[in-house]
Amino acid sequence: MDAALATKTVLSAAPAGDGNLLRFITCGSVDDGKSTLIGRLLYESKTIFEDQLTTLTKDSKKHGTTGEDVDFALLVDGLEAEREQGITIDVAYRFFATPKRSFIVADTPGHEQYTRNMATGASSADLAILLVDARKGVLVQTKRHAFICSLLGVKNVVLAINKIDLAEYDEKVFQRIVADFSAFATNLGFTSILPIPLSARFGDNVTTLSDRTPWYRGKSLIEHLESVEIGRDLASAPFRFPVQWVNRPNLDFRGFSGTIASGRVRAGQDITVAASGRTTRLTRIVTADGDLDEAGAGDAVTFVLAEEVDIARGDVLTEPKSRPEVADGLSAHVIWMSETRLQPGRSYLMRIGTRWVPATVSAISHAIDVNTLEERQADHLALNEIAVCEIQTATPIAFDSYADNRGTGAFILVDRTTNETAAAGMVIRSLRRATNVHREDLALDKAARAGIKYQKPVVLWFTGLSGSGKSTIARLVEKKLHAAGHHTYMLDGDNLRHGLNSDLGFSEAERTENIRRAGEVAKLFVDAGVIVLCSFISPLRTERAFVRSILDEDEFVEIFVDTPLEECEKRDVKGLYKRARAGDIPQFTGISSPYEAPAAPELTLPTLQEDAEELADRVLEHLRDRAIAGGNWASP
Repeated sequence: MDAALATKTVLSAAPAGDGNLLRFITCGSVDDGKSTLIGRLLYESKTIFEDQLTTLTKDSKKHGTTGEDVDFALLVDGLEAEREQGITIDVAYRFFATPKRSFIVADTPGHEQYTRNMATGASSADLAILLVDARKGVLVQTKRHAFICSLLGVKNVVLAINKIDLAEYDEKVFQRIVADFSAFATNLGFTSILPIPLSARFGDNVTTLSDRTPWYRGKSLIEHLESVEIGRDLASAPFRFPVQWVNRPNLDFRGFSGTIASGRVRAGQDITVAASGRTTRLTRIVTADGDLDEAGAGDAVTFVLAEEVDIARGDVLTEPKSRPEVADGLSAHVIWMSETRLQPGRSYLMRIGTRWVPATVSAISHAIDVNTLEERQADHLALNEIAVCEIQTATPIAFDSYADNRGTGAFILVDRTTNETAAAGMVIRSLRRATNVHREDLALDKAARAGIKYQKPVVLWFTGLSGSGKSTIARLVEKKLHAAGHHTYMLDGDNLRHGLNSDLGFSEAERTENIRRAGEVAKLFVDAGVIVLCSFISPLRTERAFVRSILDEDEFVEIFVDTPLEECEKRDVKGLYKRARAGDIPQFTGISSPYEAPAAPELTLPTLQEDAEELADRVLEHLRDRAIAGGNWASP
């Protein structure tokens, strides 16, 4: 056992005093000594027991990288693969305390492959200890981790220039690294950067100042950690409560459970559902230990409201006069974490707060070079790349900018096929131009409007190739519904392009926008209690899935008008196929642009086997079987 162990400084195993909890991470490049530093802190604070120390001494001989000395890194590197390779792979969390403060430290991996794990650790940290090997200086991964810390809102940084013993405790080496990092970090927005020369292996400047660095007269690492002001006051931020669970144990109780993300709230005050704009009064704040008069950030509670309000998991409750953004488009910093590269236009699942919603990265505004922080154009993102992206969500969501509120400004993107976490994101701003506009609560709801019509509002979405017979069948269905006394409206793709969508061309982006607008209009008709018939080629499954996602369950009926391409070309009423074959119409569906047939439509209409009248009757029978509409389907 080395001399440093025998003469170690004992901090205390006593409970922390009045100081608040400090969450911090260690980060930096591979083999810069992160795990060793944490192990040293755990040992110095007497957080390990004698039997653990005995095991550590034994393991150091088998797995250690410090010769005959105890290898403190093994206290944190628990995975066998980590010990064999001498690197950190997973994120390891440890608790320790001094008389002045309690700490939770996350040891994050330095290898570029595991950058996503480092971002996970930084997402809840108040301070980062960024380690630099004194022999190697500032590396690319050092800069990447510093930039990620900045993006994730870590304001306080300790630049721990480790292994100073291997640089002969040379002050010039220390000052050169400090100058290099300071030049890079100028625009990262850190509140404080404290450089400290360290030897985690021998304990120099970890708990007390070392005689071997007489030229350094700052604080030791632990002294700084005990005294640093973290400046996090979630209680004074605007009130935000993401609903995690609708609590309905019996017919006499309906509450909304979750953890308050920020702010404070009192029983009796008004609160608003951010998405709908509905305001009501908070009557009770329920906990397992009884009701509270007041609750604040971090409290797990159940709210009971004065009125029956439509609230579901993922909704955000807020103050009426300080509401978050509610929009379906946002700009965000994105850290790409998947080995499958990001291609704009692909659909993912977004988790923001307690809500899951389909989302698409519609554009990469620019990627960011982690070496120079310069912006560059990019049409895709690879593993560990960072960019500013524009993201569209299937339905409007409530959010704040990440700089204002971590809890409601952070999100992840999940691959819908593999369930892999593909990206972490931090909201910059809404893409909505009018940021001072909030959704208002209306006097009547969908059920009231549909009730006087004696029907269930629904979207009948007819999709198929040009010339398949979509509009013909849809018109017949509408006539029969009208004759039976139902309230309907028909949205036709060609007609919308003469008015609402007259500003759109036929590029891929404009065709997607065409369907988005049509879907939003259809949703308004459904809210009005109307059966709306939509006839659109809508060639992509993702486009149709978007329209389905913005409607309630059972409000979208996908009807595939199945007509082979050869038959559509024979009909060619408008002469479009002939022009497309001649090259006069680029990106024509079925010829130069793909059509993705529905994978599982509610109804398939084979036009070669039945005529339009029979197929219309099949649609109406489907509606009657689902209790959407009823009546006599005789031709008008």
